[in-house]
Amino acid sequence: MDSPPITTSPTEVQLIDDSEEFRSLRRSFRNFAFPVTIAFVLWYLLYVLLSCYAPGLMGTKVAGHVNLAMVFGLLQFASTFAIAAWYARYADRRIDPPAAAIREAYGAVVHAPREAAE
Repeated sequence: MDSPPITTSPTEVQLIDDSEEFRSLRRSFRNFAFPVTIAFVLWYLLYVLLSCYAPGLMGTKVAGHVNLAMVFGLLQFASTFAIAAWYARYADRRIDPPAAAIREAYGAVVHAPREAAE
């Protein structure tokens, strides 16, 4: 069962948006998300470009029938899960506490996804 939507006047939303706490929270998120996203996209493009333009290199046998392309492909999955775990830890330490403080300070009854699932 969904909770009813929260109604706030534009002035309340604007107050939160203009607050230094909220700006700091957005900055903290961007300082993590943008560099990590750029790094992952570059890593993925390296894999794709090497697969397209360096088939000899990617076909290099590493062990038995496992070649470099297979290793890079599996590392794509591993890095995806590692980044997700890294972000979860980062959010628990740097994003969730200030977000909860903002919700409490401005009296917004906003449920976090974990709280809504319970």
